[in-house]
Amino acid sequence: MGLFSRKGKNAATDAASVTSKVSRTTSNLQPPPDNNHTMNGLQHATSPSLVNIALPPPPDPNTDPAAYLRSIHSVRERSRLVHDKAKRNQLAHFDVDLTKFAETAAYVVSIIKRDFAPHYHTIPPHGRWQHFDVGGRPRLDQLLTSWPSTIDAHERTRRLLDLFLVSVLLDAGAGTKWSYKSKESGKIYRRSEGLAVASLEMFTAGYFSADSTEPYQVNAAGLNRLSVGQLAIGLQVSDSNPLAGLEGRAGLLTRLAEALQNSEYFGASQRPGNMLDYLLSHPSTQSSSVPVITIPTLWSVLTDGLASIWPASRTQVAGISLGDAWPCSSMPSQPRAQPWENIVPFHKLTQWLCYSLMAPMTKLMNIQFAGVDLLTGLPEYRNGGLFIDTGLLTLKPADAKRGVEAYHHNAMVRGQPSMEVVPLFTTEDDVVVEWRALTVGFLDDLLVEVNRLLKLAGAEKLSLAQMLEAGSWKVS
Repeated sequence: MGLFSRKGKNAATDAASVTSKVSRTTSNLQPPPDNNHTMNGLQHATSPSLVNIALPPPPDPNTDPAAYLRSIHSVRERSRLVHDKAKRNQLAHFDVDLTKFAETAAYVVSIIKRDFAPHYHTIPPHGRWQHFDVGGRPRLDQLLTSWPSTIDAHERTRRLLDLFLVSVLLDAGAGTKWSYKSKESGKIYRRSEGLAVASLEMFTAGYFSADSTEPYQVNAAGLNRLSVGQLAIGLQVSDSNPLAGLEGRAGLLTRLAEALQNSEYFGASQRPGNMLDYLLSHPSTQSSSVPVITIPTLWSVLTDGLASIWPASRTQVAGISLGDAWPCSSMPSQPRAQPWENIVPFHKLTQWLCYSLMAPMTKLMNIQFAGVDLLTGLPEYRNGGLFIDTGLLTLKPADAKRGVEAYHHNAMVRGQPSMEVVPLFTTEDDVVVEWRALTVGFLDDLLVEVNRLLKLAGAEKLSLAQMLEAGSWKVS
């Protein structure tokens, strides 16, 4: 993975020590403060109408460390320990220049002002929906309009959940050479936006459905029959238009087909969209006037329901695969520390799914979500690259040398980049893990400073999801 060039590079991938017992309530969690408002239909967990919604506590790491590290609560808590070291410039791989933080915030604010001032309330939350509308074309609205009025809101939502889940799973780094030419408009798109348009056009063409009379759905049987070759055709992959990780994407969809056989979450028809019915009927969901689903409930569907799609080679505790969680040398070490205590979880792809799947449920059915502030900034190359580009983080010389040597070695492989020299590291490398933990922490800090510079207070403050959408993720 190339760390320090934010354009066209593959993303890495989805306080006090907690050696003593972590609190089993959410009172000790410290998400970005005071973002308690409704924006573009997505209402925050602590807005007045949701303030009395009880959220389940995080699992106790001392009795069930695997469950704790797989929970959304653990991401911010564990990353904060690395972030605290950064503030003291005591990291293993990066030098930290906190004098650059103000410049970083000012740069992000300039981008937000350029595109949204003074109508900051119109900034949508970060999610896949905007990628489908790349170029200002409301593709999803057009798709919804094309369906007959006999298709009710529940089924429309199920269909979009089908589409969004597959599209997000296909959304890994595309590499520098791949592009997609829209069959609808003839325009060419790249990176995440290109994969969004490609997956949408594959969805409407029935690539993911086993029923030719019902093309607008994703089901296990349809995914099972999708070969690598068919996926390559749908994504317009060729020798002259290579897509990084094509076989891996195909394998992920095959494993998704297996996961969809869990009828508790995905119903008898084995569709991702059937999670809607599970969520609405869950005991934790409140539906007196407006349905309110808790983020931990949605999180459990995604982590438990999709657990089998992730490689078994990932970090494990007590034989349980943790997914996107990795050992990090910058974690505080204690004389009697437990093995799990050096692990930092990120769950980037699951968080990206959460951010993305909320949008269709809210827009089409006015479903609200309690606990949105448990989600963190996404630790991926666009957000993390911001702090490299502005000089807040600088790779230490020994690691830079090692990374450049790895780049030159990789450049000897046919088809690999060989022009722009950047340090190269694998996903599990300690450099990358430390960098991702710092990304989570500094994005929280950045939100506070961005709201201060924009002079937004109270209900007018940007949420973390809004800042990601309009600022940190956009400035690449």
